Amino acid sequence: MENKIERLKIWFNSGITYEAFSEFINEGLINPAIFDETALKYSDYIKMNKQRSSRIEKTFIPDQDLVQIAQGISGEQYWLVITEEWCGDSAQNLPYIAKIAALNKNIKLKIVFRDENIELMDMYLTNGKSRSIPKLVVFNNNRELFTWGPRPGALQKYISEISSSRSKEEILNDIHLWYGRNKGIELIKEFKELLLKSSS
Repeated sequence: MENKIERLKIWFNSGITYEAFSEFINEGLINPAIFDETALKYSDYIKMNKQRSSRIEKTFIPDQDLVQIAQGISGEQYWLVITEEWCGDSAQNLPYIAKIAALNKNIKLKIVFRDENIELMDMYLTNGKSRSIPKLVVFNNNRELFTWGPRPGALQKYISEISSSRSKEEILNDIHLWYGRNKGIELIKEFKELLLKSSS
């Protein structure tokens, strides 16, 4: 039986690049027939998500501390993101992850679709029960280094605090307001810590 790292490599090799993922979304917005039933159901969300991702891609510039930490990784790392094109949290976080990965040629980033890879998803459930996305799995040739997702810890805590007093629609609005105000600060802080640990 293949060990966990070998299995992760198989999933990684079946994935697509961030550029290909973005292009798939662009094509789907023009020709919805390439989307599956779930994506068609959430096509309005996908349009909004595309605008959010594009804004981050255009405006986010990694600070020197982040650049130095990312470029300090000397061994190859495989970054495997589990997500879907309609996921709002993915639209708010994946552009940052892709830009961080691009800072070092030793970091290889691939994306796989959750609903096509349930076995993989079920290895990385949130709180042992939820198929929440995006989920990032980082590993090298020998071991799993860390996982991240589906959203920054500070936002997870905020959601748990408001969830009993808000409707689902209100919570979604609150989530995106939080992202807009935070501008990636919490995500970057978490990734600096994770990258330092993974390179030590």
